[in-house]
Amino acid sequence: MTSDAPADPLCTGLPSAARGGPVSHLVSRVARLHRIAAGKALKEAGLYPGQELLMMRLWDSGPVRQSELIKALDVDPSTVTKMLQRLEQAGHVRRCPDPHDRRAVLVEATDESCALLGEVEGAWVSLEEHTLVGLSGEERDELVRLLSKVEENLCTDTANCPGR
Repeated sequence: MTSDAPADPLCTGLPSAARGGPVSHLVSRVARLHRIAAGKALKEAGLYPGQELLMMRLWDSGPVRQSELIKALDVDPSTVTKMLQRLEQAGHVRRCPDPHDRRAVLVEATDESCALLGEVEGAWVSLEEHTLVGLSGEERDELVRLLSKVEENLCTDTANCPGR
């Protein structure tokens, strides 16, 4: 005899309210777990999750306005300010007035942050391997392809999408 009663969410891992969106629920859970794993990997470098993304931006682009970092990271301005304060205290970034607009602040990576670059690269390699352990090369390629499609779908609704 079968029952029409809803499955126990503890057994299915899917809350009843998320039954109409199992992929979205899983993406949310995976993103949360990935951020936790990233935090552990970056802790040795003395960074919090998100700070490495800010540093990557500075290493790749050179000095940028603080307002551009806020747009690029798509986080609350107060969060970027706090990140910059911590990174500045650690000697990884320097802030100064923009010579073309004294109201704006330029942010740049310091020479001292070069050592941090290697640590961040190592943390991301380690995180990648931990995240994808057990997946074949083909499966990894397929996952990148599929996640890129999902990202593009979500970008259609987002003005400040990565790479745009």
